[in-house]
Amino acid sequence: MRIGKILIPLFLTVLLLVSCSGKKEIKHETYDPKAYLLRAEQLIEDEDYEEARKLLIEVKNRDYSQKYAPIAQLKIAESLARNNQFDEAVQEYRRFLRLYPDHSQAPYAQYQIALIYYKQIEGPDKGAGGARRALKEFQKLLREYPRNPYREAAELRIKKCKSLIADYELMVARYYYRKGSYEAAIGRLVNLIKEFPEYKKMPEVLYLTALSFKGLKKSDNATKYLHDLIAKYPDSEYADKARETLNSLKK
Repeated sequence: MRIGKILIPLFLTVLLLVSCSGKKEIKHETYDPKAYLLRAEQLIEDEDYEEARKLLIEVKNRDYSQKYAPIAQLKIAESLARNNQFDEAVQEYRRFLRLYPDHSQAPYAQYQIALIYYKQIEGPDKGAGGARRALKEFQKLLREYPRNPYREAAELRIKKCKSLIADYELMVARYYYRKGSYEAAIGRLVNLIKEFPEYKKMPEVLYLTALSFKGLKKSDNATKYLHDLIAKYPDSEYADKARETLNSLKK
């Protein structure tokens, strides 16, 4: 019994010391948003994305000044993009734009959304959907942030997107034409002419449109597109074909 009486106070003393020690650590723990952001950035570089996001979320939750929270939000989106979680990354960049629409990094967030779609483009047969999404986001960047620092790069990528989309539309139109589905081919081709008038393969587009109308026995429509082709692209290989087709229509 005497031993028990001695051990119990000793055990309570140890518990008290441990408890005080823990409280002391919590009390003296300092929250440094800059240090948290730097640490999160290093974790992203080390591909430890989940741990990085834990720190970044804490910065967002504890930064009442809203000085560091926007940076943390961008880093969350970046960590997801780096981990190939593209849909989630787009959502987080959009969240940044909703929360901080006037922030100096808003153009950057919009540019990153466009880039995510742009980087998913694989070719005219697979990437047309991604190209349309990227085109829409690049155009939004130029429209809403006309003085953004990414303008030149965005304009180049817009041209690439338009070219890829037009290639896809022409590819589908050729398929319909070969099948004899002239109405479907015309639908694609006329829209292509309207949407992408600077398309590099426009002579072929005009010629195929004329042939499709010819297939429907609509000679007047076919003649119109043949004349347009000859007038706008007189030196192209399709201009010579257009002249031959015009002669055949006259006969």
